[in-house]
Amino acid sequence: MPPPVTAKEVPSPCIRMCTLDDDVCVGCGRHIREITGWSAADPQARQRIVEAAEARLAERRLRYQPRTLR
Repeated sequence: MPPPVTAKEVPSPCIRMCTLDDDVCVGCGRHIREITGWSAADPQARQRIVEAAEARLAERRLRYQPRTLR
């Protein structure tokens, strides 16, 4: 069985490009509640936050992807 994950083993997704769009950071993809609650989150919650942030960023890339002319 692998050792338990500690909070320090889930790195913050922050890339120091902090700009909020509809309460979501365009740099890391976290919601403002996830950003402010990061330090108190346990490792499992941090992992869920990171996964949700990655999904938001992927959705944003699709939404704002430049369209090519045909």
